[in-house]
Amino acid sequence: MKFSKKWSSLFLASAITLSSVSIAQPEVKAAEVKKPTNVIMLVMDGSSNNAVTLSRWYKGGNLAMDEILSGAMRTYSADSAITDSAPAATALATGHKSNDKYVGVLPSVVNSPGLEQIATEDAFKPVANVLEGAKKEGKATGIISTSEIQHATPAGFSAHVKNRSQYGDIAEQQVYQNIDVVLGGGLESLTPGTTKNARKDGENLISVLEDQQYDLVKTRDELLKTDADRIWGSFAPSALAYDFDRKATNIDEPTLAEMTDKAIDTLKKDEDGFFLFVEGSKVDWAAHANDTIGIISDILSFDDAVKEAVEFAKEDGNTMVIAVTDHGNSGITMGNANTTSTYSSIPVSAYIDPLKKATMTIEGALSQLKEDKSNIVEVATLYGLDNLTEEELATLTSAKDLGSEMAKMLANRANIGFTTGGHTGEDVFLYSYGPSKVTGLVENTDLALTMAKFMNFDLGELTDELYVPASEALTKKGFTTKIDVSDKENPIFIAQKDNHTYSIPVNKNIVNYEKTLENGDSVTDTFTFNTINVYNGTDFYVSQEALNSIK
Repeated sequence: MKFSKKWSSLFLASAITLSSVSIAQPEVKAAEVKKPTNVIMLVMDGSSNNAVTLSRWYKGGNLAMDEILSGAMRTYSADSAITDSAPAATALATGHKSNDKYVGVLPSVVNSPGLEQIATEDAFKPVANVLEGAKKEGKATGIISTSEIQHATPAGFSAHVKNRSQYGDIAEQQVYQNIDVVLGGGLESLTPGTTKNARKDGENLISVLEDQQYDLVKTRDELLKTDADRIWGSFAPSALAYDFDRKATNIDEPTLAEMTDKAIDTLKKDEDGFFLFVEGSKVDWAAHANDTIGIISDILSFDDAVKEAVEFAKEDGNTMVIAVTDHGNSGITMGNANTTSTYSSIPVSAYIDPLKKATMTIEGALSQLKEDKSNIVEVATLYGLDNLTEEELATLTSAKDLGSEMAKMLANRANIGFTTGGHTGEDVFLYSYGPSKVTGLVENTDLALTMAKFMNFDLGELTDELYVPASEALTKKGFTTKIDVSDKENPIFIAQKDNHTYSIPVNKNIVNYEKTLENGDSVTDTFTFNTINVYNGTDFYVSQEALNSIK
């Protein structure tokens, strides 16, 4: 089947306006969209409307996001009212709802109301994303994350795997995607080693990046000083620090706003325009931990990045900016069981003042804890828990999970409520600016389709062009094909006809060729493309361009 016919139309059902809600909006008009067009997509992972409200009160003034509030977005996945980050990113990047942990591939289960079923044979098929479409249009591209760059959300805009935990495959695909600017954490996944997310396939991707002429930067100063057109910044083995903790624990890491500003300055050099994805990742992590300070820390950090994007868009006039969270998390509320009968008389200060006492997040405070816990009072104070009562001190001293108890204690003091340590299913605020800005209540899939239209390509047609089942296509050309999985970390698709052999390695952008001569010698060549080869455990998928090179 062609994805363009069935799937491009599948999720176009929800351009519903917020008729019952009046939102004051600055008018953003563009008489005509000139070229080049740019898109900056920012995702505040695992946030919520209540968390944004609390952060605004904490800041004591308007957020940059407030100026561009334009609607709301539904977040459910193909099979759940509450989505995981992987299918959420897949929806935002490809226009397709998917399943838990699936990144950039079609679902295998569809049971959410209003969605069409898919054919069994289409499960796990890779589908093109907006970054790949931007590349096809000749635009510069970039991805930024405060988590590992291989984490689910940035992966959704740059990779295609069955499970978000496949860091090795994701990292390799990202390196061979020829993305111009990549900034974030995840250095661990670029080289072989014995740690959890180190490479298991033996490939040193740092060497590959050097061969591809990236400027590899590992500190804030190196990032700010480089004037290279291709930058790969890996500032931590895994995730970057929370913004509130950075000055005390990781001073050499750049802020999200600094990474965003640098990426824009680099990508805007391209005369064809650019696409940039930016994620404030650790709002989600803090929400999972019910860490109120961590949530506020990285919402405000994300908002600073939005400010950079909007300021550029205002100057440029041709840039679409979209900011949104991919799903709710934690059910955070201003008001809890303490305020059931007194909420109407509680001032803002009763919520905010206890929070203002904290100078670090849970993660940051615990990083200062001595092994014998002899400084537990000082660590608690870093998190705003001063003047501990005897009962509070006893609770912390005996805690099996000190971070959890500290989070509960501060939330209680500040009258903050949490309903869960997991994701939540509410609609979320949508922010957009510039020509063709998005308004009203929309599906998460609508954002991918809107960005694609603005950049002048169709995601369904792009999928048909980039991800063709290799075995089926080459069998029709008279080749004998097989998938060699003798090295499980490095599967290879092999196509043979007469004395010609083509080898297609997983996750890369190359096709290797060998011709055996009558005297037993061989002639070899390697073809390189701007697309990647994807293996979903069943089939290999390659671009039509790569297939055309196989004669």
